[in-house]
Amino acid sequence: MEIGIDSFASAMYGSNELSSADAMEQLLDRIEAADQAGLDVFGIGEHHKKEFLDSSTAVILAAAAARTKRIRLTSAVTVLSAADPVRVYQSFATLDLISKGRAEMVVGRGSSIEAYPLFGFNLNDYDALFKEKLDLLLKIRDNEFVTWQGRFRAPLNNLPVTSKGVKNGKFRYF
Repeated sequence: MEIGIDSFASAMYGSNELSSADAMEQLLDRIEAADQAGLDVFGIGEHHKKEFLDSSTAVILAAAAARTKRIRLTSAVTVLSAADPVRVYQSFATLDLISKGRAEMVVGRGSSIEAYPLFGFNLNDYDALFKEKLDLLLKIRDNEFVTWQGRFRAPLNNLPVTSKGVKNGKFRYF
């Protein structure tokens, strides 16, 4: 059995008046404490609204990687529908290198919808966006050179996707 924590980077401080920088520092302290306590995994959610500081989970997890030794670091959830699968893959492959093989990625549609209009997507395409982008992400995972065409992104014609993870570009996906 594995035990881990999924968290958000809240910008809501209640009665304690913390700056965003202090709130982020406290989140990184909690991830470091989870590592020292022997937990298996720590995940950070993704949000694109003022109540949260976690719009770039790979950056937060990279900072955590520099402060931890063994805990696996994961998104909880990367909003794939509103992102470019090539950039998502490259960001997490880079995180995997920084963390020496401890990166994981969980992708989904997201439980909040603010990312869709922010990145120019129509909510009417909610299901089609996820299906298409997951298809591309899986092709990237399984192939060094990618040929792919879809409705919401420019096609790829036998292009290499750089930034491979520690183990030949393979890191854990859920």
